[in-house]
Amino acid sequence: MRTSVAERLSGAVLALEGVGILVLVAWQIVALVSGDTDSAVSSVALIVLTALGAALALAFAFACARGVSWGRSGGIVTQLLILAVALGAATGQVAHPLTALAVAAPALVGLPLLIAAVRAAARRVRPTEQ
Repeated sequence: MRTSVAERLSGAVLALEGVGILVLVAWQIVALVSGDTDSAVSSVALIVLTALGAALALAFAFACARGVSWGRSGGIVTQLLILAVALGAATGQVAHPLTALAVAAPALVGLPLLIAAVRAAARRVRPTEQ
C-alpha cells in the first residue's frame, strides 16, 4: 500500500518527538543518578512513564508512516497531549512562555500534518466519484 506524503511527514514529526522524549528520559536518568531529585521512587516512576510515552510516540510514527490508522489516531492524541503540556508551561505561578512555545511548536506542525494524513487515507479508501 502506498502512503501519502502527509503520512510520511507526520510519521517523521512523530519520530522526532519520540526521540525528543527519549532525550528527556536521559535527562531524568542523569538527574536521578546525580541525586538531583527529592524522591528516588517518584523519579523512577516518572522515568518509566516517560519511556513508555517515547515508545508509544515512536510506534505511532512507524505506524503512521506505513499508513496504519491507529498510528494516525494515536499521533493526534499525542499532539493534543503535547499541546496540553505546553499550555501548562505557559500558565501558572512559574510560567515559562518560551518553553511553552518550544514544546508546542512540534505539535503545531504535527497536528495539521496528521489531519492531512487522515484525509489522504480517507481518499485512498473511498475515492471521490467524478
